[in-house]
Amino acid sequence: MIEIIVTTSKGTHVDTVVTSESKVSIGKDKASAVQLRGWRIGGEHACLYNQDDGVYILDMKSASSGVSVNGEKQEKYGPIKASDAILIDSYVLTIKDKTDRSKSQNLKTDDSDQSTDTNQTESSPDTRPEASVTDIKEAKKAAAESTMPVIDVQKMEQGREWRAKMHEALLGQMDLRRVNVKDMSDDEVLSMTKQMLKEIVDGYKDFPKELDRDSLVKQVLDESIGLGPLEDLIADDDISEIMVNSADDIFYEKKGELFKSEITFTNDRAVQYAIERIVTPLGRRIDEGSPMVDARLKDGSRVNAVIPPLALKGSSITIRKFMKEKLTASHLVGFGSLDQRMVDFIEMVVTNKQNVVISGGTGSGKTTLLNVCSNYIPDNERIVTVEDAAELKLYQPNLVALEARPPNQEGKGAIHIRDLVKNCLRMRPDRIIVGECRGGEALDMLQAMNTGHDGSLTTAHANSPRDCISRIEVMVMMAGMELPIQAIREQIASAVDIIVQQTRFSCGTRKVTSICEVTGIDQGVVQLGEIFKFQQTGRDAKGKVKGEFVATGLVPKVYEELRDSGVPVDISIFDSNNKEAV
Repeated sequence: MIEIIVTTSKGTHVDTVVTSESKVSIGKDKASAVQLRGWRIGGEHACLYNQDDGVYILDMKSASSGVSVNGEKQEKYGPIKASDAILIDSYVLTIKDKTDRSKSQNLKTDDSDQSTDTNQTESSPDTRPEASVTDIKEAKKAAAESTMPVIDVQKMEQGREWRAKMHEALLGQMDLRRVNVKDMSDDEVLSMTKQMLKEIVDGYKDFPKELDRDSLVKQVLDESIGLGPLEDLIADDDISEIMVNSADDIFYEKKGELFKSEITFTNDRAVQYAIERIVTPLGRRIDEGSPMVDARLKDGSRVNAVIPPLALKGSSITIRKFMKEKLTASHLVGFGSLDQRMVDFIEMVVTNKQNVVISGGTGSGKTTLLNVCSNYIPDNERIVTVEDAAELKLYQPNLVALEARPPNQEGKGAIHIRDLVKNCLRMRPDRIIVGECRGGEALDMLQAMNTGHDGSLTTAHANSPRDCISRIEVMVMMAGMELPIQAIREQIASAVDIIVQQTRFSCGTRKVTSICEVTGIDQGVVQLGEIFKFQQTGRDAKGKVKGEFVATGLVPKVYEELRDSGVPVDISIFDSNNKEAV
């Protein structure tokens, strides 16, 4: 007999299922014994099944959220204890095994004694259920070695209540002592706040013994003068993106996979405080009159925030983190994003002032690749960068970085990217780098590429090199100049030399899937010649994309021109017989 208790991550009871079946299906199918709802829940998401030593859970791999036990993702886990917290999307399952297994344990012991006889083992059929003894041992070992904390929903809610209580007490103490933090340094504020919080905690005689005082003080301290629970996530170098959907609903991307954070904000007000601490030093604002904002952290990480009434569930924050160390092409080769031949080609075209557009979808790594490409610009050239929110990290000495400005409270004073692109043409740049073309600035960028600013770089949202051409056409039309489509295409064919396509696959892997040369225009259509491409061959055991980078055999025009002018070039990298598997 198995009892399955289903609750939400907030502790709300959903269902209790008691069954004596040997296999119990879990999912959103109507036939499932334990029925869950949600777009991340598969039809048959997981199943429970009986073994001699207990109940096991098996991930059926029908959805992206998977199955986590005690905070660690598992494909197969067991025997399940009553203290184990099984997380499926936003549901927490507690399994209580009420079966009398004393007889089955004796039988199992007898079987293991008999298995020492080799001849007997070979002649007897294997009557064990799905999981082998080896699988069970591995599952036990994985559970024992897990360092992830057990999810205790009730304890988590209790912690939130006490954090709110401590935060209110802290504000009251500061009011009472008439503390003026504006006249204090950051270290003084940190030290004073920490001391006050310790005094507040020590003053509570009814403070729960099961809660960690030091941990709670740190969490309230982070919320009071930092970014709250985001501080630990930002400090983790393996985390690339943080997504706050609401105060108690935080996700993060780690090594290409999405996870739900166990840490939460105390309330929506704490989320809004964190947003204000990010945007205020940058001279930006967020309120009901301007409920959306783009900003950045001190380390350059990109931040987008939306507050009510636009955000219906509560204030939302999205943080795109960047690596602390300088990212180079060798890192990308190590990640399997591209191969060395493609790196050599990109270095050659950037160094020799070819205009490059990096194309890709949201989160595909366009800005990261743009940073890497900019490393090849010689130090003796003057660079002007134009961005909506500063993200690029360039290290050349002769550099001017420009950032757009949103309107003020009166709706005036906005400086758009297009204004900055026009202005930077008067700043004697050798190279112009636009962080991302989203609108009419595409026309000014093309004109700059066509009027002596060779070697310029930019990015655009598109799913393929051909789509990128169409996207640039649309953005030029957004400039409101009413140019004929033929004139726009001629401008594109004349200005853009190379398109690099970056793709993010469903497994989280990011790869350069195509490098194309713009070869001209024929019968009103911009012609593309693919030089390198990524051919997918399947997926590995972990679901990651497998494939190989191949050269199509096309030798680009720029290499022929460089070779004719006496510059040493390696034509062998375009040999279609050379392939590199990743």
